[in-house]
Amino acid sequence: MRRYAIVLALFGALAACDRAPDPAREWSPQDHDPPDQPQPQGSARGDVAAQVAETAWSQICSQCHGPSGHGDGPNGPMVKAPDLTRPDWQAKVTDQEIADRIRNGKGLMPPNQNLPDTVVQALVARVRSLK
Repeated sequence: MRRYAIVLALFGALAACDRAPDPAREWSPQDHDPPDQPQPQGSARGDVAAQVAETAWSQICSQCHGPSGHGDGPNGPMVKAPDLTRPDWQAKVTDQEIADRIRNGKGLMPPNQNLPDTVVQALVARVRSLK
């Protein structure tokens, strides 16, 4: 019985081979990627930058600044990481200064020059959200 089922399955497969293939058109570059279109606020690109920034914060920044930005990460006391939630600190630095510190480092803070601008801006927003 089992041999009969295998023969029947092979016969069915062979019977399908005598059908004419569907005509397929030739591939063109337009079939691959849609043209670039402006992305709305809160777009997937912005969401990815925010996710990368959140990952960078949790894996890198929080080692010194702590999960909530109080400077209480495991390395915070050793490197004297500032409390980023303090109103006086938030008031005295501009967004550009924060971005420059993220990119170039300061004191014992290492530079992060390979981060895309969108991720740096998302990190600046993350720091500002600590107010």
